[in-house]
Amino acid sequence: MEETGLAGDAEKFSSGGNLMTIVTRRATLAFLAVGILAAPSSSLAQDYPGKPITMIVPWGAGGGTDATARLISTLLEKELGVPVPVENRTGGSGVVGHSAIAHAKPDGYTIGVATLEIGGMHHQGLTEIDYKAFTPIGLYNSDPAAIFVRSDGPYADATSLIEAIKASANRELKASGSAQGGVNHLAVAGMLDALGIPVERVAWVPSEGAAPGLQDLAAGGVNFATASLPEGRALMDAGRIKPIAVFSTKRSEDMPDLPTFNEATGASFSLGSWRGIVAPVGVDAAIAERLRTAIGKVVQAPEYPEFMKARGYAMQWTPGQEFETFMADSDAKMGTALKAVGLAK
Repeated sequence: MEETGLAGDAEKFSSGGNLMTIVTRRATLAFLAVGILAAPSSSLAQDYPGKPITMIVPWGAGGGTDATARLISTLLEKELGVPVPVENRTGGSGVVGHSAIAHAKPDGYTIGVATLEIGGMHHQGLTEIDYKAFTPIGLYNSDPAAIFVRSDGPYADATSLIEAIKASANRELKASGSAQGGVNHLAVAGMLDALGIPVERVAWVPSEGAAPGLQDLAAGGVNFATASLPEGRALMDAGRIKPIAVFSTKRSEDMPDLPTFNEATGASFSLGSWRGIVAPVGVDAAIAERLRTAIGKVVQAPEYPEFMKARGYAMQWTPGQEFETFMADSDAKMGTALKAVGLAK
């Protein structure tokens, strides 16, 4: 058996071996070893993608998150040259789907859509997963919630609604727009908290999403509702409901006459739903950047703005670190709102 190490080299040298040759050979082997260790990551990124990429959607088929995800997956297939099938992994108020993304192998072949609810699930004790469990690819949509009232109802604007809330007894007035602890419930809680009104003043009527909550408003079952402007579009066009303020830092481009909550009341509060593409934490940085570049091109494709504008969805592209900062801020707001309604653990 050949001796190894410095002792072996010394013996070879004493028996006539060339020390420079030995040193050179060992340096070359060391260099090659480093190259071999470094190769997998760079090679993996260079060859990526070499097979289909699964996109997980934590919500059901037919909803806004599903619709936007399927558009992006279709355009991403053209950009990357591999299939990007969508899988709806529902259940647990978003826990099942978000967990599936977070726990997937971090090789870039499983990505998904993270939504606002990822900031609320851990505050409610439903999961330990939060935004830190993901590699942020990019935020592609953020729709602020708005306050809706019946078009033929007694509230002409946000001021008249708030005056009625202040003058009412606890739980006399009712609101709806989502499940208990959902984004639209938290919008009402945050609104009341910002105005210094006890959260229990308004009774929350849970609904299976914004659509049934807005239908309840139109039918007279509740006094007001909160939902995004796109979610209220059909009933607005039918003349049955109207928005009186939007929980955003700036006015909607589609409805420039609609005041922000701050403009209407003088109180500062903003909240809304959002959607962004993420991958499991630990994905190779070069692969993550490849995805950011590809999806950055997707959101500039003509089909994308046509689809989003037709359905009233706000468009943006906030990649990487900026998206992570956005998620951290959203997480903090969700925690504050959940504490206000007594749902934080």
